[in-house]
Amino acid sequence: MDTLRVVALIPVKSLEFGKSRLADALDLEQRIQLTEETLRRLIHVLSAEPRVTRIAVVTSDAHVIAWLAGRPVEHLTESGHGLNDALREARTQLSTCDALLVLPADLAAITLHDVAAIIDAAECTCASNRCIVIAPDRHDHGTNALLLRPPDVIDFAFGTDSAHLHAAAAAQQNAHVHFYRSDSIGLDLDLPEDYDLYTRQW
Repeated sequence: MDTLRVVALIPVKSLEFGKSRLADALDLEQRIQLTEETLRRLIHVLSAEPRVTRIAVVTSDAHVIAWLAGRPVEHLTESGHGLNDALREARTQLSTCDALLVLPADLAAITLHDVAAIIDAAECTCASNRCIVIAPDRHDHGTNALLLRPPDVIDFAFGTDSAHLHAAAAAQQNAHVHFYRSDSIGLDLDLPEDYDLYTRQW
């Protein structure tokens, strides 16, 4: 079996407006520092997985673009029309690869095992070369990681109940669906209770 070549794509919102729902727990400077911390961890984890051959960050934030300088990632531009449009735009800028792995920047507890297990699922458990792997959030509604094989197998549907929307889109395309769950990848930092859980357990 040939090794899967995966491009990782990380969308990052404007730092000035990102993580606004954490405003009751953290001020703007602290929220910016938190985003940098989780993004640094995510890049470190992805860089340690040899099947991830390319890491790209899609953002229009000048601070993030400057922060990326000298790191093993590339910056892709976006037009600012929302997350799904930004991902579609970024996908057209990526060179040919076997699979695309989309991960938000706020996965504060993600591990190398998580990334490897998601790619393993696409390599070993998918019934064909047409499949998706979904890592839901801890509430089993949102999508905390989405692997697409091939990269255009389905359209992006991030937003309310996206895990189920992505699965339904794959079924319509006769693509295999695999769900990967873990406590570490299930934690994203959207709400104060998420941040509280992160500080208590990690």
